[in-house]
Amino acid sequence: MTQTFAKTDQQKMAVALKPVLAETVQLYVLTQNVHWNVTGPLFQAVHTLTEAQYTELAAAIDEIAERIRTLGEKAPGRMSSYMKLGTIAEGDEEASAGDMVQSLVDANQIVATRIRPLIGEAAEAGDEVTAGLLTDRLTVHEKAGWMLRAMLG
Repeated sequence: MTQTFAKTDQQKMAVALKPVLAETVQLYVLTQNVHWNVTGPLFQAVHTLTEAQYTELAAAIDEIAERIRTLGEKAPGRMSSYMKLGTIAEGDEEASAGDMVQSLVDANQIVATRIRPLIGEAAEAGDEVTAGLLTDRLTVHEKAGWMLRAMLG
């Protein structure tokens, strides 16, 4: 293994990434739900934006899971694991477009809040790869939140 940080730090970072993976999966599912079920005047804008977002999230899920594996842990792969590890609520297919968009704003904030302290922990542990991955993810979630909030006016 090419990492230069301690095995205990590797395990700690891998374990810390599991809720990030879970919430990224939950956000992916929520984003798909909004993409499929949004109606009304915001339909086209929300439908287009959420397609770009769920496509990006799909790649992120793989990247986070592979980082967990690189650090020597099994990546959670069951919906029951995601429900235990994550905190993002399921979407409501009957919600208004505005409420759907707000649920995505809130979910992106949840993931960003989860990630933010882990960046420093990874850097402190000498795990620049995980710190970089998390910094990139934070950038994505902050930008997604901004774009979604802009739709709400």
